[in-house]
Amino acid sequence: MPTVEEKEIRLEFETPQFLHALFANEPKELRYMEDKLGVKAVTREGWMLLKGEHAAVEQAKQAMLDLEEARRSGSDISAKDFRMAIDVAGTGGETGVADMGKVKLLGSSGRKPVVPRTPQQVRYIEAMADHDVIFGLGPAGTGKTYLAMAMALSMLKARLISRIVLTRPAVEAGEALGFLPGDLQEKVAPYLRPLYDAMHDMLDPEQGKRYMEDGTIEIAPLAYMRGRTLSNAFIIMDEAQNTTQEQMLMMLTRIGEGSVCVVTGDTSQIDLKKGVPSGLLEAERILKGVDGVSFLRFTGSDVVRHPVVSRIISAYEKGRE
Repeated sequence: MPTVEEKEIRLEFETPQFLHALFANEPKELRYMEDKLGVKAVTREGWMLLKGEHAAVEQAKQAMLDLEEARRSGSDISAKDFRMAIDVAGTGGETGVADMGKVKLLGSSGRKPVVPRTPQQVRYIEAMADHDVIFGLGPAGTGKTYLAMAMALSMLKARLISRIVLTRPAVEAGEALGFLPGDLQEKVAPYLRPLYDAMHDMLDPEQGKRYMEDGTIEIAPLAYMRGRTLSNAFIIMDEAQNTTQEQMLMMLTRIGEGSVCVVTGDTSQIDLKKGVPSGLLEAERILKGVDGVSFLRFTGSDVVRHPVVSRIISAYEKGRE
């Protein structure tokens, strides 16, 4: 039998502190690298020794170099980042942690830039920059809505668009808007809370209030979009799994010159009445392959909330197979 080629390399870093920062100052995370790639990792002072099969050692080296580049560019490495670098290197992926740190969406001055946290989020941002209509599909917590809002504000700041329109279907559990208390904005607010939360994260309160008052940011239920043409706008349609087929077609045909439309939804969370087909499912079937339209699907591995959320989603996906 041919013998497996073994390799041993030593990676040098300027200080122990810098090296430890690459695995989130959690020595136990090195076990993840050892188990995932099949290498032995030993750290002393400012160096790391990697031993194992040639291919595995090269993958581990690539992961550490990716993390080093990310750290030198100013990124703080979390345990999730470390594991992601290992996963990307182990699968031969092209988008590493350093690549994620290079993509920054700017909100208002004084606020931290929004950066993607997974390779699929990088591809989502790239799709929003390159396509007219983008569908972001997947479970809660994967950044679909948040990143869309960040891209919208970034394009607004760069004057690539003149306004942001946020909408979603606003009739759930049989409760129509007309029976809810307050004016239109107060009626719609509970339905559009995720969009409000994202906006407030990225804008200072005064700027957000000003944008709402002068119409730069418009928040309205889907029912109020009929008959309009939305030009030079960044349109975000959230919770699109709860649109009917007619509503989806109506919304997609509101897009005017110079506009971008991002449609987000989770096809596993459809709340429509029994027998009412989802417009999102139909759009996914009909529009794949259409020029200018891009579909991005997120999974539990893209969840950027508490780590247990990803595990819960994975468990449900397996349990419902």
